[in-house]
Amino acid sequence: MRVILIGRDRGLSVAKRPDTTATPADEAEMPGSGKGRATPSRAEREAARKRPLVPADRKAAARDARGKNAEARERARLGMAAGDERYLTQRDKGPQRRYVRDYVDARYTVAEFLMPVMLIVVIFSFVQITALQYYAIIVLWVFFAIAIIDSIVMVSMMKRRIRDKFGAAERGLNWYAIMRALQFRMIRVPKPQVKRGQYPA
Repeated sequence: MRVILIGRDRGLSVAKRPDTTATPADEAEMPGSGKGRATPSRAEREAARKRPLVPADRKAAARDARGKNAEARERARLGMAAGDERYLTQRDKGPQRRYVRDYVDARYTVAEFLMPVMLIVVIFSFVQITALQYYAIIVLWVFFAIAIIDSIVMVSMMKRRIRDKFGAAERGLNWYAIMRALQFRMIRVPKPQVKRGQYPA
């Protein structure tokens, strides 16, 4: 702002002239301002600074937001099912975890049939035949023992392979492998990426 002092007999009066030059901040806000361009007027600068606080159509904006969120969730679901590292949880991330999943999915495990056997035993427990209930419990315990032995063999062979490939095994891989082996192959997440017998190198 330019200030002009005009002398008078009984003092000094100050006359202020409005400054129409744009500050660098104002020029930055206007997309059309800058070197080689005309300096925008005050009205143009004020119009450029105005932003709507809420969208004109709130229902349409909410609908668009819901659509985008649904698309993001679907991408995350498909990415997790496919084993994409970007969408995996911390529990499933890492090359060793991927190796464990591929190794478990490549073999037949006794543990994955444990839940159906337990369900059959529960059904037999409602049958009022003492001998049938007795043999059902025996079968369950025998199957349970075989599943434990098979899981021990699986973990032992898996850890040997991991040491040969990665040098050292991460913590928690044994439990990670056992929990995956307990699930039906068709419902495992991430979904199996290898066929039966297709062991990872």
